[in-house]
Amino acid sequence: MNIDVLVAEIGSTTTQVFAFERSFGSLIFLDKGISETTVEQGDVLIGLEKAIEHLKANLNAGSLNIQRFLASSSAAGGLKMTVHGLVWDMTVKAAKEAALGAGANIRYITAGLLSDDDLLEIEQISPNIILLAGGVDYGEKNTILANARQLAKLSVKIPVIYAGNKEIQKQIAEIFESAGVECLICENVYPNIDQLVVEPLRGLIQKVFEKHITEAPGMSSIRKLVTGTILPVPAAVNLAAQRFYQLMGPCMVIDVGGATSDVHSVSEDSERYRNVLTSAEPFAKRTVEGDLGVYKNRDTVANLMKEPPLDDWRLLLGEIQPINNDQCHKELLGYLTQTAAQTALMRHVGKIHYLYLQSGRKTMASGKDCSDVKSILLTGGALIYHHEPVEMIRKILKSMDPTFLLPKEDVRIRLDKMYLLSAIGVLSTEYPEETDRLITDLIARELL
Repeated sequence: MNIDVLVAEIGSTTTQVFAFERSFGSLIFLDKGISETTVEQGDVLIGLEKAIEHLKANLNAGSLNIQRFLASSSAAGGLKMTVHGLVWDMTVKAAKEAALGAGANIRYITAGLLSDDDLLEIEQISPNIILLAGGVDYGEKNTILANARQLAKLSVKIPVIYAGNKEIQKQIAEIFESAGVECLICENVYPNIDQLVVEPLRGLIQKVFEKHITEAPGMSSIRKLVTGTILPVPAAVNLAAQRFYQLMGPCMVIDVGGATSDVHSVSEDSERYRNVLTSAEPFAKRTVEGDLGVYKNRDTVANLMKEPPLDDWRLLLGEIQPINNDQCHKELLGYLTQTAAQTALMRHVGKIHYLYLQSGRKTMASGKDCSDVKSILLTGGALIYHHEPVEMIRKILKSMDPTFLLPKEDVRIRLDKMYLLSAIGVLSTEYPEETDRLITDLIARELL
């Protein structure tokens, strides 16, 4: 059977493949296959082959002739990064937003001068790449130059991306070149006060990700199979959210998975709060909660639950598998999913603050304003296989403190029923117009 485009998602806990037909300028979703990700078996290719066999069975096909093979992956734990800036509220925050939006896994963040303890921590983490930022253009430069000299002394030669004050780009490059360290120069993420420029850095980080993704067991073999790019899964979901925004307006994605819970929002600040926000936020924002995976971090999530859901829940917690069919396990997973989703949402959205002055109460706001979001998309295995995911999210929204900058009660909540958002993001890199028609088709068929 001919498959025009096959998109694989090699996640932390599950591997899926999605088959598409290209016909008259449109992409038609055919079917999917699923398997456990097999990092622990020493080769993620095993899980991919199982997912393809499952797809064959679903399509009733003896063999597949794949014309184009694309992929996204988080099987290597993402791209490990450390981020080092000048002032936390400015350049460090901007660099962090860019890195998270690109799907990076940030392990360590510093502001100001790097200490010897910081260097030791970086060496112990052994990141795939280091992000150095700091200073608006033609502003402070001595701290960034000092940090560059410190990083150049590391015993391991870790590639560095520099996205700070453009006045000293040449000096930064010379420092790392003299130390034999690869240095990639990018536009400043914070060129002026209250101006975030994150897209160039996100694109560069994604290129670095693809270069290093082969470090997961078996990924080198998959790299040979894939004929297009390999995106980080979160970056692919973020791209899908941006395509959805172009068609349907301001949106949010809540993605609860086995290893992390991510929230993406693509929206402008509302008129109501635009003039009282204390700092700039990216138009397309992602937050990742590495402690909220309902499989790999289920103990942590369980400890956040407000009340025990089942009498024997602690025993059941230890029996949960990446793919569950047992009804009791599914019920417990429902409680874990609700806790993870609510916690991740609280960490993503901004908040209203009231200051009491002599002239009276003044309203201020900080963080991402999501009050104008018109659609919420639910994805990730935990939400897709929840028995009432839409109702659960509505319940969460109603129960949260009104000072959170949340979508309004009439927000449209859609379920990514076929788990296609990451595949949509990958497809958009090569077939943008066809991807838009695919999104429209999925909405019409109530699959998104």
